[in-house]
Amino acid sequence: MFLRYNTRKKDGKVHRYWSIAENRRLRAGHTTQRTALYLGEINDTQQAAWRKNLDALNETTQLTEQVCLFPEDREIPPEVLNGLQVKLSELTLQHPRVFGDCWLACRLWDELHLGPFWRERLPDGKAEVPWYKVLELLAVRQLVAPGSKWHLHRHWFVASAMDQLLDEDFAVAAKNRLYECLDRLDAHRAALFTHLQARWKDLFGATYDLLLYDLTSTYFEGEMAQAPKAKHGYSRDQRGDCRQVVIAVVLSPEGFPLAYEIMPGNTSDKTTLKLFLEKIQAQYGTAKRIWIMDRGIPTEETLKAMRQSDPPVSYLVGTPRARWEQFKEEFEKQPWQKLRATVEVKLLAHGEEVYVLVKSQGRRAKEIAIRRRKLAKLLRTLRALRRTRQRPWKRDTLLHKLGAAHKAAGGAWGFVQITLPKARAAVNRDTFKFELLHDKLKDAEARDGHYLLRAFRAGDQAGPLWETYLQLTEIEAAFKTFKSDLRLRPIRHHIEPRIEAHILVCFLAYCLHVTLRKRLAAHAPGLTPRAVLETLSGILMLDVHLPLADGRELVLPRYTQPEPEQRLVLEKLGWELPAQPPPRIRSPQPPATVQGRETKSKM
Repeated sequence: MFLRYNTRKKDGKVHRYWSIAENRRLRAGHTTQRTALYLGEINDTQQAAWRKNLDALNETTQLTEQVCLFPEDREIPPEVLNGLQVKLSELTLQHPRVFGDCWLACRLWDELHLGPFWRERLPDGKAEVPWYKVLELLAVRQLVAPGSKWHLHRHWFVASAMDQLLDEDFAVAAKNRLYECLDRLDAHRAALFTHLQARWKDLFGATYDLLLYDLTSTYFEGEMAQAPKAKHGYSRDQRGDCRQVVIAVVLSPEGFPLAYEIMPGNTSDKTTLKLFLEKIQAQYGTAKRIWIMDRGIPTEETLKAMRQSDPPVSYLVGTPRARWEQFKEEFEKQPWQKLRATVEVKLLAHGEEVYVLVKSQGRRAKEIAIRRRKLAKLLRTLRALRRTRQRPWKRDTLLHKLGAAHKAAGGAWGFVQITLPKARAAVNRDTFKFELLHDKLKDAEARDGHYLLRAFRAGDQAGPLWETYLQLTEIEAAFKTFKSDLRLRPIRHHIEPRIEAHILVCFLAYCLHVTLRKRLAAHAPGLTPRAVLETLSGILMLDVHLPLADGRELVLPRYTQPEPEQRLVLEKLGWELPAQPPPRIRSPQPPATVQGRETKSKM
């Protein structure tokens, strides 16, 4: 990088505009210059009418003063009282740090009015740094570069421009302050989502007449003796060896969260819905809503209670295939209605409810392929076991290997009939046999690709009901975002209140994520929030250090000029980068003393 200036004549005055540029080599072997930092104009004339003043913070007095800068090859006019000569030849660039993605996250935070919300609920008290700024730091970090609080304290804060964006020094990232902030959050969860619901309605016209409900789990590392909710249970992360908690979530079809609840890790899905029905009605009233759920969540008793409540609660849910067998003859009388090239539906009214049978060729091919792959692996294992010569006392080894094969095969195990040797009998081709149940497999493949929906007061047309049910994929995408982009798992806290606060911080980061995604859907639908954050992370902030003739130093924090791709992203969002931060005047550091002798500090 090097210092350069451009001259421009305007109103009879010659202006010099200074910048820091870098050379870039092109594929053809040529080089081009790119402006990395723009420093602006420094006074180049002595005429008072043309002098440019600059507001700078004097770090010694902590007061803002107006100064008039002149390059070192120009004399300061006698009548200028606040003139400073800048030694441009000794300019240095220090402390590069990420700026663009952090600024974007703070911009989203302000758009949701989360600063005023938390400022009202997290009073400062005797705290050195306002708690709402600590929380903003936690949420921005979780969105931009998720990681541990310890890493934030030791490494990430100083490598980011959050000090400039929050107008706070390193005290905002003190280790104890980060953890103490977590202890103050969870009591305001319900008020937070009420606030966000209203804000999304103002920004995007969001509606909440459809509610998506599903559950996920997240696991811990450790024994978790201080977390009563940490239990062993069905792990959706394939970590049955770890304790976990279950998180139930309610989203709008656009992905906006309305509420969530943290439950013990051994909670059954079927026991959670009643609690959430009461929670949503208590928090948001008894407006007309349609609940969309997967088949494993509601029980017959819960659905009956939803129909008989006052007012009745509408629903659209998946239904186990056993119920399809109950109405098989009636469905055979109904004609198929083609919705897409590979999707057909049938509608059947039964009492107060409506049933929709869906046949998807794509889903059928997927289910057959999965079963056949597992079945082929199972048959290869069984053939290998038959070829192995076993002694009579090795029968237990055979049973252990069959148990492992059963676990790997899953549902495919039911399509093979196995004959085992009797106790103390020899293991050979005569005593150990297996047979593929072709008729059972053929019947199963005939049912593949079919699934049944069940609706109450959610509509009476098969096509719209099926389209509505497909929106349940939004909540699956939200869970993927939580666990991949926002690193919800594993949770490394061991105290239950901080576990719940960590999950709340992840939800705050997700709220910023979904707000950005909604912005992009309107202006740049081909971009994802993660791609935008990674693109803008290339905008860095540096400190430009300019020595002054009087021995002091002028420090100008400056972010780098956006690349064309970054400018395009900002243009699509309709946002502009903020003004460059104000400069600071720093006094020379006093010499350090060692054993009574003065030495020059190396800092």
